[in-house]
Amino acid sequence: MAAGSPGSDHGGVRIIDVRTFTGDRPWQAVDVEAIDDATVRVHWTDQPYHWHVNDGPEVFVVLDGRVDMSVRVDGRVETHTLEPGTIFHAEAGDEHVAHPVGAARILVVERRGSE
Repeated sequence: MAAGSPGSDHGGVRIIDVRTFTGDRPWQAVDVEAIDDATVRVHWTDQPYHWHVNDGPEVFVVLDGRVDMSVRVDGRVETHTLEPGTIFHAEAGDEHVAHPVGAARILVVERRGSE
């Protein structure tokens, strides 16, 4: 396990306590796993991301905190408040931006190298 990563290793099993993970910068991540061409990461942030479009699907799960997720649909912006346990799914080409309300911890599954 990398230095500074929350959790511990037990043989092939890895335990990560995301409640203790706080990044040194917004959107810092702990790499959980790479599966084929997808990554599974836990992000910590207290600052918004930027409007972007992924080149593949993205699964975004709020673990702790609250996130206002805005998406552009037919030229207008829709904002959805995501609470812990809420899953946001975007397909390739869906323009979106995440704005945490305070600090948040988020599990993200997306194509490796995706923005």
